[in-house]
Amino acid sequence: MSSDTDGRPAVAQTSGAGPARRPPGVRLPAVVQTLLFARYRHRLFPLLRRRYGDVFTLRLTAPTRHLVILAGQEDIRTVFAGPVEVLHAGEGNAIMGPALGDHSVLLTDEHEHRRARRLLTPAFTGTALRGYQDMVVELTRAEVERWPEGQAFAAHRRMRALTLEVILQVVFGVTDRARLAALRPLVRGLADIGPVTLLGLPYPALRRVGPWRRYVSCQRRVDRLLYAEIADRRRAADLHSRTDVLSRLLQAAQNEPGGGFTDPELRDQLITLLLAGHETTATALAWALHELARRPEQLRKAQRAADEGDDAHLTAVAKEALRLKPVVHEVARQLTEPLTVGGYRLPAGATVMPAIGLVQSDPAHHEDPDSFRPERFLDEQPPANTWIPFGGGARRCLGAGFALLEATVALRETLVRYDVRPERPEPEAQRAHHVTLVPGRGARVVVTRRV
Repeated sequence: MSSDTDGRPAVAQTSGAGPARRPPGVRLPAVVQTLLFARYRHRLFPLLRRRYGDVFTLRLTAPTRHLVILAGQEDIRTVFAGPVEVLHAGEGNAIMGPALGDHSVLLTDEHEHRRARRLLTPAFTGTALRGYQDMVVELTRAEVERWPEGQAFAAHRRMRALTLEVILQVVFGVTDRARLAALRPLVRGLADIGPVTLLGLPYPALRRVGPWRRYVSCQRRVDRLLYAEIADRRRAADLHSRTDVLSRLLQAAQNEPGGGFTDPELRDQLITLLLAGHETTATALAWALHELARRPEQLRKAQRAADEGDDAHLTAVAKEALRLKPVVHEVARQLTEPLTVGGYRLPAGATVMPAIGLVQSDPAHHEDPDSFRPERFLDEQPPANTWIPFGGGARRCLGAGFALLEATVALRETLVRYDVRPERPEPEAQRAHHVTLVPGRGARVVVTRRV
């Protein structure tokens, strides 16, 4: 797709472009393609791109879906700028429905999505983010002071503990010690959902046995605690002085002409913030420490930035970690009618997937893409639609600013205290963990107190 002559983004064609056809793809059985996609997509996609180019097809089972993978900047822009009535992200994310809930902002489209996004936005403005910072700092300091010095540990596990606490106290706003103690293991259980459990949840028979039964039981127990928290918050005399995300959502609802979220809607949005914001931020932070530990010069620059309060440099470190090791490898949009993209006329029902991992590693957009260079986010910003860890267009992640705030604070509080080195000289590989890619060994590092 090309730009209009006046510089406006290209608009996806939705009619009058001939018969529907799909891009090329492998001829392996759908079940094999499904397994390869679930476990090895970060390795599979580069191979298929080298063979087929910037547009190629995969065919999945359960249910049968045709995925059209897009690696070209212009094709990605076409999808992100295209009509939301044609490009349904909610349907594209439908696999997450049993885990998130029907009202999740990630699963809704058109009017319902616009309403949810409008109600959520006040909790993620610049003013709101500044109100969360002190609590994030306090929680981060408490976490990093517990780290074992002089012995290897998995940075990913410790960062997950931190981001979980941020979710519970800064997002959910839970302050009751007994409720916090009850929620911690249950919320951790929800966040640890595996691909087999996720794929089986839609089937009622499976929900009565094995891991699916345990997951549904965990959901119900979390729901009871969350609904109790929501009820307490609605009655709270100090609601307007509280600055957590849940309280801000309730405050904003009082000025909403059509009313705010119902309790079930609030529950689904809170679970979405948990599952979308817990693993992703923790993984980005683990990769950042993994990369800094292997690059003494970059580590010294980041430590100097932490000492001097240079948050711009620390944010650049987080952004570069998200570029080099994207936590989510692709995003999905399901077509409600035929669409021309990448030179192909795609049929209604096809799922188009801008490939985050491919465009962010493309040397045409990122010089020396395999190197960890945070400076690339300081000197100038990457071209549009070539750094997309939070998606793009009308569906760009609402929590992007919160995630970068959390990452910047965590890096600052870690690096003012510690030197960091890797447990082993060889770097860790990415490993698929449900819908995310995580460090294969947990980003194992050794920290020692700075002198």
